Amino acid sequence: MYIYNDFDAEFVRDRVRQFRGQVEKRIDGSLTEDEFKPLRLMNGLYLQLHAYMLRVAIPYGSLDAAKMRQLAFIADKWDKGYGHFTTRQNIQFNWPLLKDVPDMLDALADVGMHAIQTSGNCVRNVTADHFAGAASDEIEDPRPTAELLRQWSTDHPEFQFLPRKFKIAITGSPNDRAVTKAHDIGIRMVRNENDQPGYEIIVGGGLGRSPFIGKVLREFLPKAELLPYIEAVLQVYNLEGRRDNKYKARIKILVHEAGLDEIRGSVEETFARTLAEFKKPSDELVDQITTYFNPPEFNNIQSHAYEEALETDPVLRSFVETNVAEHKNPAYGIVTISTKPIGGTPGDVTSDQMRLIADLAEKYSHNEVRISHEQNAVLPHVRKADIPLVHAALKAVGLATANIGLISDIIACPGMDYCALATARSIPIAQEISTRFDELKLEKEIGELRIKISGCINACGHHHVGHIGILGLDKAGVENYQITLGGDATQTMALGERAGPGFAAEELLPALERLLNRYLEIRECSDEIFLETYRRLGPQPFQQALYPEEEKYAA
Repeated sequence: MYIYNDFDAEFVRDRVRQFRGQVEKRIDGSLTEDEFKPLRLMNGLYLQLHAYMLRVAIPYGSLDAAKMRQLAFIADKWDKGYGHFTTRQNIQFNWPLLKDVPDMLDALADVGMHAIQTSGNCVRNVTADHFAGAASDEIEDPRPTAELLRQWSTDHPEFQFLPRKFKIAITGSPNDRAVTKAHDIGIRMVRNENDQPGYEIIVGGGLGRSPFIGKVLREFLPKAELLPYIEAVLQVYNLEGRRDNKYKARIKILVHEAGLDEIRGSVEETFARTLAEFKKPSDELVDQITTYFNPPEFNNIQSHAYEEALETDPVLRSFVETNVAEHKNPAYGIVTISTKPIGGTPGDVTSDQMRLIADLAEKYSHNEVRISHEQNAVLPHVRKADIPLVHAALKAVGLATANIGLISDIIACPGMDYCALATARSIPIAQEISTRFDELKLEKEIGELRIKISGCINACGHHHVGHIGILGLDKAGVENYQITLGGDATQTMALGERAGPGFAAEELLPALERLLNRYLEIRECSDEIFLETYRRLGPQPFQQALYPEEEKYAA
Protein backbone atom coordinates (compact mmCIF):
# COMPACT_ATOMS: atom_id res chain seq x y z
CA MET A 1 0.00 0.00 0.00
CA TYR A 2 1.23 3.48 -0.83
CA ILE A 3 2.41 5.51 2.18
CA TYR A 4 2.21 9.31 2.16
CA ASN A 5 5.51 11.18 2.02
CA ASP A 6 6.02 14.59 3.66
CA PHE A 7 4.74 16.45 0.59
CA ASP A 8 1.55 14.36 0.46
CA ALA A 9 0.87 14.87 4.15
CA GLU A 10 1.39 18.63 4.03
CA PHE A 11 -0.74 18.97 0.90
CA VAL A 12 -3.67 17.23 2.60
CA ARG A 13 -3.27 19.19 5.86
CA ASP A 14 -3.17 22.45 3.91
CA ARG A 15 -6.43 21.59 2.17
CA VAL A 16 -8.04 20.82 5.55
CA ARG A 17 -6.87 24.16 6.98
CA GLN A 18 -8.23 25.96 3.92
CA PHE A 19 -11.58 24.21 4.13
CA ARG A 20 -11.87 24.81 7.87
CA GLY A 21 -11.79 28.54 7.17
CA GLN A 22 -14.41 28.16 4.44
CA VAL A 23 -16.72 26.21 6.77
CA GLU A 24 -16.40 28.89 9.44
CA LYS A 25 -17.41 31.51 6.90
CA ARG A 26 -20.42 29.46 5.82
CA ILE A 27 -21.55 29.01 9.42
CA ASP A 28 -21.21 32.72 10.27
CA GLY A 29 -23.01 33.70 7.07
CA SER A 30 -20.05 35.24 5.25
CA LEU A 31 -20.59 32.68 2.48
CA THR A 32 -23.99 31.84 1.04
CA GLU A 33 -24.83 28.22 0.21
CA ASP A 34 -24.40 28.99 -3.49
CA GLU A 35 -20.94 30.43 -2.82
CA PHE A 36 -20.05 27.55 -0.51
CA LYS A 37 -21.22 24.78 -2.85
CA PRO A 38 -18.19 24.64 -5.20
CA LEU A 39 -15.85 24.84 -2.21
CA ARG A 40 -17.46 21.95 -0.36
CA LEU A 41 -17.66 19.82 -3.50
CA MET A 42 -13.89 20.19 -3.92
CA ASN A 43 -13.63 18.50 -0.53
CA GLY A 44 -16.14 15.70 -1.05
CA LEU A 45 -19.01 17.28 0.89
CA TYR A 46 -22.51 16.96 -0.56
CA LEU A 47 -25.83 18.31 0.65
CA GLN A 48 -28.21 15.36 0.48
CA LEU A 49 -31.91 14.98 1.12
CA HIS A 50 -31.73 15.19 4.92
CA ALA A 51 -28.17 16.17 5.82
CA TYR A 52 -24.66 16.71 4.54
CA MET A 53 -22.78 13.67 3.26
CA LEU A 54 -18.99 13.29 3.26
CA ARG A 55 -17.52 11.01 0.61
CA VAL A 56 -14.05 9.74 1.55
CA ALA A 57 -11.61 8.55 -1.10
CA ILE A 58 -10.29 5.00 -0.91
CA PRO A 59 -7.80 5.01 -3.82
CA TYR A 60 -8.16 1.84 -5.92
CA GLY A 61 -10.14 0.39 -3.01
CA SER A 62 -7.09 -0.30 -0.79
CA LEU A 63 -7.06 0.07 2.99
CA ASP A 64 -4.98 -1.16 5.89
CA ALA A 65 -6.11 -1.86 9.46
CA ALA A 66 -5.20 1.62 10.75
CA LYS A 67 -7.28 3.31 8.07
CA MET A 68 -10.25 1.02 8.65
CA ARG A 69 -10.13 1.63 12.40
CA GLN A 70 -10.03 5.38 11.79
CA LEU A 71 -13.12 5.13 9.61
CA ALA A 72 -14.83 3.31 12.49
CA PHE A 73 -13.72 6.07 14.90
CA ILE A 74 -15.12 8.75 12.58
CA ALA A 75 -18.41 6.85 12.23
CA ASP A 76 -18.82 6.74 16.01
CA LYS A 77 -17.63 10.26 16.85
CA TRP A 78 -19.24 12.32 14.09
CA ASP A 79 -21.84 10.14 12.37
CA LYS A 80 -24.35 7.47 13.42
CA GLY A 81 -22.00 4.53 13.91
CA TYR A 82 -21.81 3.26 10.35
CA GLY A 83 -20.51 4.05 6.87
CA HIS A 84 -21.63 3.16 3.37
CA PHE A 85 -19.32 1.60 0.76
CA THR A 86 -19.98 2.87 -2.77
CA THR A 87 -19.59 1.61 -6.32
CA ARG A 88 -16.56 3.91 -6.67
CA GLN A 89 -14.75 1.97 -3.90
CA ASN A 90 -15.24 4.94 -1.56
CA ILE A 91 -16.99 5.26 1.80
CA GLN A 92 -19.72 7.78 2.60
CA PHE A 93 -20.77 9.19 5.95
CA ASN A 94 -24.40 10.27 5.65
CA TRP A 95 -25.05 12.32 8.78
CA PRO A 96 -22.15 14.69 9.65
CA LEU A 97 -22.78 18.17 11.02
CA LEU A 98 -21.15 20.89 8.96
CA LYS A 99 -19.20 22.20 11.93
CA ASP A 100 -17.61 18.77 12.43
CA VAL A 101 -16.46 18.12 8.86
CA PRO A 102 -13.04 19.84 9.22
CA ASP A 103 -12.35 17.68 12.28
CA MET A 104 -13.35 14.59 10.29
CA LEU A 105 -10.94 15.60 7.52
CA ASP A 106 -8.16 16.15 10.06
CA ALA A 107 -8.82 12.67 11.47
CA LEU A 108 -8.59 11.23 7.96
CA ALA A 109 -5.30 13.05 7.38
CA ASP A 110 -3.92 11.42 10.53
CA VAL A 111 -3.93 8.09 8.65
CA GLY A 112 -3.16 9.33 5.13
CA MET A 113 -6.71 9.69 3.85
CA HIS A 114 -8.80 12.54 2.46
CA ALA A 115 -11.95 13.44 0.52
CA ILE A 116 -10.30 15.45 -2.27
CA GLN A 117 -11.72 14.93 -5.77
CA THR A 118 -14.50 12.61 -4.66
CA SER A 119 -16.87 15.12 -6.25
CA GLY A 120 -16.77 17.97 -8.74
CA ASN A 121 -15.89 18.12 -12.44
CA CYS A 122 -12.44 16.65 -12.07
CA VAL A 123 -10.72 13.26 -12.25
CA ARG A 124 -12.47 11.25 -9.53
CA ASN A 125 -11.09 8.44 -7.37
CA VAL A 126 -9.17 6.01 -9.60
CA THR A 127 -10.61 2.52 -9.17
CA ALA A 128 -9.09 -0.90 -9.79
CA ASP A 129 -9.72 -4.63 -9.62
CA HIS A 130 -10.45 -5.41 -5.96
CA PHE A 131 -8.47 -8.67 -6.33
CA ALA A 132 -5.37 -6.78 -7.52
CA GLY A 133 -2.09 -8.36 -6.45
CA ALA A 134 -3.83 -11.58 -5.47
CA ALA A 135 -5.84 -12.84 -8.45
CA SER A 136 -4.68 -16.04 -10.11
CA ASP A 137 -5.52 -14.69 -13.58
CA GLU A 138 -3.59 -11.45 -13.19
CA ILE A 139 -1.09 -10.32 -15.85
CA GLU A 140 0.32 -7.65 -13.58
CA ASP A 141 -0.72 -5.84 -10.40
CA PRO A 142 -2.55 -2.68 -11.57
CA ARG A 143 -2.19 -0.78 -8.29
CA PRO A 144 1.20 0.87 -9.00
CA THR A 145 -0.33 2.26 -12.19
CA ALA A 146 -3.44 3.37 -10.31
CA GLU A 147 -1.26 5.14 -7.74
CA LEU A 148 0.73 6.86 -10.48
CA LEU A 149 -2.54 8.07 -12.01
CA ARG A 150 -3.75 9.23 -8.60
CA GLN A 151 -0.65 11.32 -8.02
CA TRP A 152 -0.74 12.77 -11.54
CA SER A 153 -4.44 13.69 -11.38
CA THR A 154 -4.60 15.08 -7.83
CA ASP A 155 -4.96 18.86 -7.97
CA HIS A 156 -3.88 18.84 -11.63
CA PRO A 157 -4.23 22.55 -12.50
CA GLU A 158 -5.55 21.93 -16.01
CA PHE A 159 -8.20 19.39 -15.08
CA GLN A 160 -9.95 20.81 -12.01
CA PHE A 161 -12.85 22.25 -14.01
CA LEU A 162 -13.58 19.76 -16.76
CA PRO A 163 -16.90 19.80 -18.67
CA ARG A 164 -18.09 17.05 -16.28
CA LYS A 165 -16.76 14.53 -13.79
CA PHE A 166 -14.21 12.06 -15.17
CA LYS A 167 -13.73 8.48 -14.04
CA ILE A 168 -10.83 6.08 -14.67
CA ALA A 169 -10.69 2.34 -13.89
CA ILE A 170 -7.87 -0.16 -14.39
CA THR A 171 -7.60 -3.93 -14.39
CA GLY A 172 -4.56 -6.18 -14.55
CA SER A 173 -6.54 -9.28 -15.52
CA PRO A 174 -8.24 -10.45 -18.72
CA ASN A 175 -11.32 -11.16 -16.59
CA ASP A 176 -12.53 -7.63 -15.97
CA ARG A 177 -13.61 -7.06 -12.35
CA ALA A 178 -13.24 -3.26 -12.60
CA VAL A 179 -16.02 -2.48 -15.12
CA THR A 180 -13.46 -0.73 -17.33
CA LYS A 181 -15.78 -0.46 -20.34
CA ALA A 182 -18.26 1.68 -18.38
CA HIS A 183 -15.71 4.41 -17.58
CA ASP A 184 -14.59 7.62 -19.25
CA ILE A 185 -11.22 5.89 -19.56
CA GLY A 186 -10.75 2.19 -18.98
CA ILE A 187 -7.26 0.71 -18.83
CA ARG A 188 -6.48 -2.98 -19.34
CA MET A 189 -2.98 -4.27 -18.70
CA VAL A 190 -1.95 -6.40 -21.69
CA ARG A 191 1.15 -7.83 -23.36
CA ASN A 192 2.05 -7.37 -27.02
CA GLU A 193 3.36 -9.97 -29.47
CA ASN A 194 6.85 -9.56 -27.97
CA ASP A 195 5.48 -10.23 -24.46
CA GLN A 196 6.15 -6.61 -23.44
CA PRO A 197 3.74 -5.22 -20.83
CA GLY A 198 1.56 -2.27 -21.74
CA TYR A 199 -1.99 -1.00 -21.77
CA GLU A 200 -5.13 -1.19 -23.85
CA ILE A 201 -6.88 2.17 -23.58
CA ILE A 202 -10.69 2.27 -23.70
CA VAL A 203 -12.57 5.57 -23.97
CA GLY A 204 -16.13 6.84 -23.87
CA GLY A 205 -17.84 4.36 -21.60
CA GLY A 206 -20.42 5.39 -19.07
CA LEU A 207 -23.91 4.71 -17.75
CA GLY A 208 -26.47 7.30 -16.59
CA ARG A 209 -29.24 8.61 -18.83
CA SER A 210 -27.18 7.89 -21.99
CA PRO A 211 -25.33 4.58 -21.47
CA PHE A 212 -22.42 3.67 -23.75
CA ILE A 213 -19.92 0.84 -23.81
CA GLY A 214 -16.36 2.15 -24.07
CA LYS A 215 -14.43 1.75 -27.32
CA VAL A 216 -10.79 0.80 -27.78
CA LEU A 217 -8.78 3.95 -28.48
CA ARG A 218 -5.33 2.30 -28.41
CA GLU A 219 -4.80 -1.46 -28.57
CA PHE A 220 -1.32 -1.23 -27.09
CA LEU A 221 0.39 1.64 -25.29
CA PRO A 222 3.89 1.18 -23.82
CA LYS A 223 3.90 1.59 -20.05
CA ALA A 224 6.28 4.55 -20.09
CA GLU A 225 3.85 6.55 -22.25
CA LEU A 226 0.76 6.19 -20.07
CA LEU A 227 0.67 9.58 -18.34
CA PRO A 228 1.29 11.74 -21.42
CA TYR A 229 -1.28 9.70 -23.35
CA ILE A 230 -3.96 10.05 -20.66
CA GLU A 231 -3.07 13.75 -20.44
CA ALA A 232 -3.65 14.03 -24.19
CA VAL A 233 -7.09 12.39 -23.84
CA LEU A 234 -8.02 14.83 -21.07
CA GLN A 235 -6.77 17.81 -23.05
CA VAL A 236 -8.90 16.87 -26.05
CA TYR A 237 -11.94 16.35 -23.84
CA ASN A 238 -11.36 19.57 -21.91
CA LEU A 239 -11.22 21.59 -25.14
CA GLU A 240 -13.86 19.79 -27.19
CA GLY A 241 -16.31 18.43 -24.60
CA ARG A 242 -19.67 20.16 -24.45
CA ARG A 243 -20.31 22.71 -21.72
CA ASP A 244 -23.72 23.93 -22.89
CA ASN A 245 -25.63 20.97 -21.44
CA LYS A 246 -24.43 19.04 -18.41
CA TYR A 247 -26.32 15.94 -19.57
CA LYS A 248 -24.26 15.92 -22.77
CA ALA A 249 -20.95 16.98 -21.28
CA ARG A 250 -19.34 13.57 -20.64
CA ILE A 251 -16.63 12.27 -22.94
CA LYS A 252 -18.94 9.44 -24.00
CA ILE A 253 -21.12 12.01 -25.78
CA LEU A 254 -18.08 13.58 -27.43
CA VAL A 255 -16.96 10.19 -28.73
CA HIS A 256 -20.50 9.37 -29.87
CA GLU A 257 -21.07 12.69 -31.66
CA ALA A 258 -17.60 13.15 -33.18
CA GLY A 259 -16.88 9.48 -33.85
CA LEU A 260 -14.08 7.31 -32.51
CA ASP A 261 -11.77 7.86 -35.48
CA GLU A 262 -11.93 11.65 -35.19
CA ILE A 263 -11.30 11.52 -31.45
CA ARG A 264 -8.43 9.10 -31.99
CA GLY A 265 -6.90 11.47 -34.51
CA SER A 266 -7.19 14.43 -32.13
CA VAL A 267 -5.73 12.43 -29.25
CA GLU A 268 -2.81 11.09 -31.28
CA GLU A 269 -2.00 14.59 -32.59
CA THR A 270 -2.14 16.02 -29.08
CA PHE A 271 -0.17 13.06 -27.73
CA ALA A 272 2.69 13.69 -30.18
CA ARG A 273 3.06 17.21 -28.79
CA THR A 274 2.48 16.18 -25.18
CA LEU A 275 4.99 13.35 -25.31
CA ALA A 276 7.77 15.72 -26.41
CA GLU A 277 6.98 18.22 -23.64
CA PHE A 278 5.81 15.97 -20.82
CA LYS A 279 7.96 15.78 -17.74
CA LYS A 280 7.77 12.09 -17.00
CA PRO A 281 8.11 10.75 -13.48
CA SER A 282 11.60 9.54 -12.76
CA ASP A 283 12.44 5.86 -12.88
CA GLU A 284 13.30 6.16 -9.20
CA LEU A 285 9.80 7.42 -8.35
CA VAL A 286 8.13 4.71 -10.41
CA ASP A 287 10.32 2.06 -8.79
CA GLN A 288 9.58 3.46 -5.35
CA ILE A 289 5.84 3.38 -5.94
CA THR A 290 6.12 -0.19 -7.21
CA THR A 291 7.89 -1.31 -4.04
CA TYR A 292 4.87 -0.23 -1.97
CA PHE A 293 2.89 -2.97 -3.71
CA ASN A 294 5.39 -5.80 -3.47
CA PRO A 295 3.72 -9.11 -2.59
CA PRO A 296 3.70 -9.97 1.11
CA GLU A 297 5.87 -12.75 2.48
CA PHE A 298 3.49 -15.65 2.15
CA ASN A 299 3.40 -18.50 4.63
CA ASN A 300 3.09 -21.54 2.38
CA ILE A 301 2.84 -24.14 5.12
CA GLN A 302 -0.32 -26.05 4.30
CA SER A 303 -2.60 -27.92 6.66
CA HIS A 304 -5.05 -30.76 6.12
CA ALA A 305 -7.28 -29.16 8.76
CA TYR A 306 -8.78 -26.83 6.13
CA GLU A 307 -9.98 -29.69 3.91
CA GLU A 308 -11.24 -31.55 6.96
CA ALA A 309 -13.18 -28.47 8.10
CA LEU A 310 -14.81 -28.17 4.67
CA GLU A 311 -15.90 -31.80 4.84
CA THR A 312 -17.41 -31.56 8.32
CA ASP A 313 -18.85 -28.02 8.35
CA PRO A 314 -21.52 -27.40 5.65
CA VAL A 315 -21.92 -23.73 6.65
CA LEU A 316 -18.20 -23.10 6.14
CA ARG A 317 -18.29 -25.07 2.88
CA SER A 318 -21.14 -22.91 1.59
CA PHE A 319 -19.21 -19.77 2.51
CA VAL A 320 -16.07 -20.96 0.72
CA GLU A 321 -18.01 -21.93 -2.41
CA THR A 322 -19.39 -18.41 -2.85
CA ASN A 323 -17.09 -16.03 -0.96
CA VAL A 324 -13.57 -17.41 -1.51
CA ALA A 325 -11.81 -16.92 -4.86
CA GLU A 326 -8.67 -18.56 -6.19
CA HIS A 327 -5.43 -16.87 -5.17
CA LYS A 328 -2.25 -16.84 -7.25
CA ASN A 329 -0.63 -18.67 -4.32
CA PRO A 330 -2.27 -22.11 -3.93
CA ALA A 331 -1.88 -21.97 -0.16
CA TYR A 332 -4.08 -18.86 0.03
CA GLY A 333 -7.60 -17.74 -0.82
CA ILE A 334 -9.21 -14.36 -1.50
CA VAL A 335 -12.05 -13.86 1.00
CA THR A 336 -14.89 -11.53 0.07
CA ILE A 337 -16.91 -10.19 2.99
CA SER A 338 -20.52 -9.58 2.04
CA THR A 339 -22.06 -6.32 3.26
CA LYS A 340 -25.44 -7.62 2.10
CA PRO A 341 -26.98 -9.72 4.89
CA ILE A 342 -30.48 -10.92 4.09
CA GLY A 343 -32.77 -7.92 4.49
CA GLY A 344 -29.88 -5.54 5.10
CA THR A 345 -28.85 -2.31 3.38
CA PRO A 346 -26.29 -3.05 0.63
CA GLY A 347 -22.96 -1.42 1.42
CA ASP A 348 -23.66 -0.39 5.01
CA VAL A 349 -21.07 -1.45 7.61
CA THR A 350 -21.15 -0.60 11.31
CA SER A 351 -18.18 0.73 13.22
CA ASP A 352 -17.90 -2.56 15.16
CA GLN A 353 -17.84 -4.47 11.89
CA MET A 354 -15.14 -2.15 10.54
CA ARG A 355 -12.99 -2.83 13.58
CA LEU A 356 -13.45 -6.57 13.18
CA ILE A 357 -12.43 -6.35 9.51
CA ALA A 358 -9.37 -4.36 10.58
CA ASP A 359 -8.46 -7.01 13.16
CA LEU A 360 -8.83 -9.81 10.62
CA ALA A 361 -6.76 -7.95 8.04
CA GLU A 362 -3.98 -7.44 10.55
CA LYS A 363 -4.01 -11.01 11.80
CA TYR A 364 -4.83 -13.03 8.69
CA SER A 365 -4.49 -10.89 5.51
CA HIS A 366 -1.07 -9.25 5.70
CA ASN A 367 -2.74 -6.00 6.83
CA GLU A 368 -4.66 -5.51 3.59
CA VAL A 369 -8.35 -4.79 2.97
CA ARG A 370 -10.02 -3.93 -0.33
CA ILE A 371 -13.37 -2.33 -1.03
CA SER A 372 -15.00 -3.58 -4.24
CA HIS A 373 -17.18 -1.62 -6.67
CA GLU A 374 -19.81 -4.21 -5.71
CA GLN A 375 -19.93 -2.58 -2.24
CA ASN A 376 -18.28 -5.50 -0.45
CA ALA A 377 -15.01 -5.78 1.48
CA VAL A 378 -12.18 -8.15 0.56
CA LEU A 379 -9.38 -9.80 2.52
CA PRO A 380 -7.03 -10.49 -0.41
CA HIS A 381 -4.41 -12.75 1.20
CA VAL A 382 -5.85 -15.29 3.63
CA ARG A 383 -4.03 -18.57 4.21
CA LYS A 384 -6.47 -21.41 3.59
CA ALA A 385 -5.67 -22.89 6.99
CA ASP A 386 -6.96 -19.63 8.55
CA ILE A 387 -10.20 -19.35 6.57
CA PRO A 388 -12.26 -21.30 9.19
CA LEU A 389 -11.08 -18.85 11.87
CA VAL A 390 -11.89 -15.87 9.66
CA HIS A 391 -15.32 -17.29 8.90
CA ALA A 392 -16.10 -17.83 12.58
CA ALA A 393 -15.10 -14.26 13.43
CA LEU A 394 -17.20 -12.84 10.58
CA LYS A 395 -20.17 -14.95 11.61
CA ALA A 396 -20.08 -13.45 15.11
CA VAL A 397 -20.69 -9.92 13.76
CA GLY A 398 -23.11 -10.71 10.93
CA LEU A 399 -20.60 -10.54 8.08
CA ALA A 400 -20.51 -14.19 7.01
CA THR A 401 -23.42 -14.19 4.55
CA ALA A 402 -22.53 -16.73 1.83
CA ASN A 403 -24.02 -14.88 -1.12
CA ILE A 404 -21.28 -13.36 -3.30
CA GLY A 405 -22.54 -13.33 -6.89
CA LEU A 406 -25.99 -14.59 -5.88
CA ILE A 407 -29.37 -12.88 -5.96
CA SER A 408 -29.02 -11.13 -2.58
CA ASP A 409 -25.57 -9.72 -3.45
CA ILE A 410 -27.35 -6.67 -4.86
CA ILE A 411 -25.73 -3.39 -5.87
CA ALA A 412 -28.07 -0.56 -4.87
CA CYS A 413 -27.68 3.20 -4.74
CA PRO A 414 -28.98 5.06 -1.63
CA GLY A 415 -32.10 6.05 -3.57
CA MET A 416 -34.78 8.30 -2.15
CA ASP A 417 -33.86 7.38 1.43
CA TYR A 418 -30.87 9.73 1.17
CA CYS A 419 -30.31 11.21 -2.28
CA ALA A 420 -31.83 14.52 -3.37
CA LEU A 421 -31.67 13.42 -7.02
CA ALA A 422 -33.46 10.10 -6.58
CA THR A 423 -36.96 9.57 -7.94
CA ALA A 424 -37.64 6.22 -6.23
CA ARG A 425 -36.42 4.05 -3.39
CA SER A 426 -33.67 1.50 -3.93
CA ILE A 427 -32.79 0.18 -0.49
CA PRO A 428 -36.25 -1.21 0.45
CA ILE A 429 -36.49 -2.91 -2.95
CA ALA A 430 -33.13 -4.61 -2.43
CA GLN A 431 -34.17 -5.68 1.07
CA GLU A 432 -37.47 -7.12 -0.16
CA ILE A 433 -35.78 -9.10 -2.94
CA SER A 434 -33.14 -10.66 -0.70
CA THR A 435 -35.67 -11.47 2.02
CA ARG A 436 -38.20 -13.03 -0.35
CA PHE A 437 -35.79 -15.30 -2.20
CA ASP A 438 -34.26 -16.37 1.10
CA GLU A 439 -37.78 -17.37 2.24
CA LEU A 440 -38.25 -19.32 -0.99
CA LYS A 441 -34.84 -21.02 -0.50
CA LEU A 442 -34.09 -20.47 -4.19
CA GLU A 443 -30.88 -18.43 -4.02
CA LYS A 444 -28.44 -21.32 -4.46
CA GLU A 445 -30.75 -23.01 -6.98
CA ILE A 446 -30.82 -19.86 -9.12
CA GLY A 447 -27.04 -19.54 -8.91
CA GLU A 448 -25.02 -16.62 -10.25
CA LEU A 449 -27.25 -13.61 -10.77
CA ARG A 450 -26.24 -9.97 -10.72
CA ILE A 451 -29.08 -7.64 -9.72
CA LYS A 452 -28.34 -3.91 -9.75
CA ILE A 453 -30.79 -1.20 -8.66
CA SER A 454 -30.76 2.55 -9.33
CA GLY A 455 -33.18 5.05 -7.84
CA CYS A 456 -32.95 7.43 -10.80
CA ILE A 457 -31.58 7.66 -14.34
CA ASN A 458 -28.14 8.72 -13.10
CA ALA A 459 -27.54 4.98 -12.67
CA CYS A 460 -25.37 5.06 -9.53
CA GLY A 461 -26.53 1.47 -8.96
CA HIS A 462 -25.17 0.39 -12.38
CA HIS A 463 -28.56 -1.07 -13.38
CA HIS A 464 -27.66 -0.97 -17.08
CA VAL A 465 -25.07 -3.74 -16.60
CA GLY A 466 -27.02 -5.99 -14.25
CA HIS A 467 -28.12 -9.41 -15.44
CA ILE A 468 -31.36 -7.99 -14.10
CA GLY A 469 -31.37 -4.22 -13.81
CA ILE A 470 -34.01 -2.27 -11.92
CA LEU A 471 -34.52 1.47 -12.49
CA GLY A 472 -36.81 3.36 -10.14
CA LEU A 473 -38.65 6.33 -11.64
CA ASP A 474 -41.43 8.71 -10.69
CA LYS A 475 -44.58 8.14 -12.75
CA ALA A 476 -47.25 10.72 -11.98
CA GLY A 477 -46.16 10.88 -8.36
CA VAL A 478 -45.94 7.09 -7.93
CA GLU A 479 -42.78 4.99 -7.84
CA ASN A 480 -42.46 2.84 -10.95
CA TYR A 481 -39.73 0.29 -11.64
CA GLN A 482 -38.42 -0.61 -15.08
CA ILE A 483 -36.68 -3.96 -15.58
CA THR A 484 -33.76 -4.45 -17.96
CA LEU A 485 -32.39 -7.87 -18.88
CA GLY A 486 -29.09 -9.18 -20.17
CA GLY A 487 -26.66 -6.58 -18.86
CA ASP A 488 -23.05 -7.58 -18.20
CA ALA A 489 -20.33 -5.65 -16.35
CA THR A 490 -17.37 -7.85 -17.34
CA GLN A 491 -14.99 -8.07 -20.31
CA THR A 492 -18.00 -9.14 -22.42
CA MET A 493 -19.90 -6.02 -21.39
CA ALA A 494 -23.46 -5.56 -22.60
CA LEU A 495 -26.16 -3.04 -21.78
CA GLY A 496 -29.40 -4.54 -20.54
CA GLU A 497 -32.48 -4.33 -22.73
CA ARG A 498 -35.69 -2.88 -21.34
CA ALA A 499 -38.15 -5.73 -20.90
CA GLY A 500 -41.33 -3.69 -21.23
CA PRO A 501 -43.55 -1.41 -19.12
CA GLY A 502 -42.55 -0.65 -15.56
CA PHE A 503 -44.06 -2.10 -12.40
CA ALA A 504 -45.51 -0.46 -9.31
CA ALA A 505 -43.52 -1.17 -6.18
CA GLU A 506 -45.99 -3.79 -4.95
CA GLU A 507 -45.96 -5.54 -8.35
CA LEU A 508 -42.19 -5.76 -8.71
CA LEU A 509 -41.44 -8.72 -6.45
CA PRO A 510 -44.16 -10.99 -7.94
CA ALA A 511 -42.86 -10.09 -11.40
CA LEU A 512 -39.31 -11.10 -10.42
CA GLU A 513 -40.62 -14.39 -9.00
CA ARG A 514 -42.34 -15.16 -12.30
CA LEU A 515 -39.21 -14.21 -14.22
CA LEU A 516 -36.87 -16.41 -12.21
CA ASN A 517 -39.25 -19.36 -12.06
CA ARG A 518 -39.33 -19.22 -15.86
CA TYR A 519 -35.53 -19.15 -15.93
CA LEU A 520 -35.39 -22.28 -13.79
CA GLU A 521 -37.79 -24.00 -16.18
CA ILE A 522 -35.96 -23.17 -19.42
CA ARG A 523 -32.26 -23.29 -18.56
CA GLU A 524 -30.40 -26.18 -20.18
CA CYS A 525 -28.76 -27.36 -16.96
CA SER A 526 -28.03 -26.18 -13.44
CA ASP A 527 -24.68 -24.78 -14.57
CA GLU A 528 -26.23 -22.44 -17.15
CA ILE A 529 -26.48 -19.08 -15.38
CA PHE A 530 -29.26 -16.58 -16.02
CA LEU A 531 -27.19 -14.43 -18.39
CA GLU A 532 -26.26 -17.45 -20.52
CA THR A 533 -29.89 -18.53 -20.78
CA TYR A 534 -30.91 -15.02 -21.77
CA ARG A 535 -28.23 -14.85 -24.46
CA ARG A 536 -29.21 -18.27 -25.79
CA LEU A 537 -32.98 -17.71 -25.95
CA GLY A 538 -33.38 -13.95 -26.17
CA PRO A 539 -35.88 -11.80 -24.30
CA GLN A 540 -39.22 -13.35 -25.35
CA PRO A 541 -39.60 -16.14 -22.78
CA PHE A 542 -38.67 -13.72 -20.01
CA GLN A 543 -41.08 -11.09 -21.27
CA GLN A 544 -43.82 -13.70 -21.34
CA ALA A 545 -43.14 -14.39 -17.68
CA LEU A 546 -43.08 -10.73 -16.72
CA TYR A 547 -46.19 -9.78 -18.71
CA PRO A 548 -48.37 -12.91 -18.92
CA GLU A 549 -51.42 -10.88 -20.00
CA GLU A 550 -49.69 -9.06 -22.87
CA GLU A 551 -50.50 -10.62 -26.24
CA LYS A 552 -47.48 -9.06 -27.96
CA TYR A 553 -45.15 -11.20 -25.85
CA ALA A 554 -46.96 -14.43 -26.67
CA ALA A 555 -45.10 -17.08 -28.61
